[in-house]
Amino acid sequence: MYEQIAANKRRAVVYVAVFFVIWVGLGALLGWIVAVWPSNATYATGTGAVSGDVATGAMIAGFLALVGIAYTLTSGTRLVLAVSGARPADQTQYRQLHDIVEALAIGAGLPKPQVFVIDDPSPNAFATGISPDKAAITATTGLLAMMNREELEGVIGHEMSHIKNYDVRLILIVSTLIGMAGLLASLIWRSAFYTRPRGRDSQQVMALVFVAGLLLSVVAFVVGPLIRFALSRGRESLADVSCVDLTRNPAGLISALRKLESNDKPFAKFNHATAAMCIDDPLQHHESWFHHLFDTHPPIAERIANLERIEQGQSL
Repeated sequence: MYEQIAANKRRAVVYVAVFFVIWVGLGALLGWIVAVWPSNATYATGTGAVSGDVATGAMIAGFLALVGIAYTLTSGTRLVLAVSGARPADQTQYRQLHDIVEALAIGAGLPKPQVFVIDDPSPNAFATGISPDKAAITATTGLLAMMNREELEGVIGHEMSHIKNYDVRLILIVSTLIGMAGLLASLIWRSAFYTRPRGRDSQQVMALVFVAGLLLSVVAFVVGPLIRFALSRGRESLADVSCVDLTRNPAGLISALRKLESNDKPFAKFNHATAAMCIDDPLQHHESWFHHLFDTHPPIAERIANLERIEQGQSL
């Protein structure tokens, strides 16, 4: 367990560094395209001008990357909660939820996370945060209506394990940075379709806008989901096992997963950036083949089978 925590901390640093390098590389590539574009006046001015444009593009992109990283570390949790439509769980109305979160936090040796709810009939829950001291657990109203106390304890124990294992930091950084790439790509494509630059360089400007949008789209919608896919499957299985260590009751999580497996209500407030955080992958409840390309969780039947082996005293 401690090895997994240390590995997740290292991976978080590695992925921040990878994001920065990719961003700088994209900026350098755009700078090079600007420099060597045939209609560009600097095309015939030699390697010095080309190097200058490449360096300028890299520096601008590097600055934007640092801004994005700083925003992720300081405000990533608030962003995830906001886009998910989460609201603070009232202490009186959601007393049982608060009691379970507090009891499990004490058992895990962690500060009590903030508790949020999402008004959505689809049963689901997720944890997010940059560290155990700044973490939040969110449950949908559909989950709270469906689960009894033992099952809810299993679900919250699973999410508490994500916090203890520092999974939340890793997936928050990856999801937020990828989401930012997607947002920038969307803004660039929108500007490409709704703006009409004039002048002799208008075609060059439009071509560069399309190239920038294409590169960001590749990062956001191809590279990003592949990274999330690689990160998430192992995390979910480990969190299931860690939950059993925390609650000493595999039956609660097994029963909860069976109910989640039978759920046929898509999670309305999900998006591709936050789907990997959920205990039940929202994308698996969409029949589109495109959605299934980005499944980030092992099949629930496989997770239940693993927990049943633990319940029977067998090794995984």
